[in-house]
Amino acid sequence: MSVRALSFGAVAQAYEKFRPGYPDELFSLVADYASGPLATALEIGAGTGKATRLFAGHGVTVTATEPDDAMLAELRNHVPASVTTIQASFEELDPGSTFDLVFAAAALHWTSAEGRWTRVASLLKPGGVFASFGGPMDLSDEAVAEDMQQAQAPFLESAGFPSPDGTPPEAEMQWPGTELLASELFTDVQQHVIERRLTMTARDYVSHLSTVSAYLGLPVDQQEEVYRRIEQVLPPTVELTADLFVHLARRTA
Repeated sequence: MSVRALSFGAVAQAYEKFRPGYPDELFSLVADYASGPLATALEIGAGTGKATRLFAGHGVTVTATEPDDAMLAELRNHVPASVTTIQASFEELDPGSTFDLVFAAAALHWTSAEGRWTRVASLLKPGGVFASFGGPMDLSDEAVAEDMQQAQAPFLESAGFPSPDGTPPEAEMQWPGTELLASELFTDVQQHVIERRLTMTARDYVSHLSTVSAYLGLPVDQQEEVYRRIEQVLPPTVELTADLFVHLARRTA
């Protein structure tokens, strides 16, 4: 796994505190698509368990996998006893069983492209559902966003993560839907957007940025300086666009 993929453990508690959770609307979307019981699920790269709690809270027996021991420890502090946890990367997984649902919450882009869909399909029961969801948290005010970009420019050109397969942002179907459509292992590929608008204090938003891999990749002294500069140009409260992009697919029988 890349260094960026394994950078979150150092900020596990901040990740838990400042990353938003997932709405019930997401569970309803996945459950309606499944059109059958979701008794068991495996989560790829569970982090501190934000999505784990959503599905477990709706009665799904979740096996949460996470390679970073600090993130997994934080997850174990917050999930119900019904959740099984495994410390392993996606590429190392061998749970010995298949699931009704395999899902990844803002984590799939950290997995290796080689054999990705063969591996996902092997974890699913025939007809089982795969779900991937996530999205950026962007400042809604374009002028504030420009001020922030100028503040961080000496240290970081962009904090975004490019599409793993090069799909342009204006394309109708986004990754990983593009790859799922090309795979014979999956059918009924769908893309949905759940709109979210959030409000945070400037201080909390900067704390959120401290859990983003692009910032974590900077030297510590540069991290401190870029956070200081960003907070200086932000209003006391910021409005955020945090839409969830959801991709669903069904394993072919």
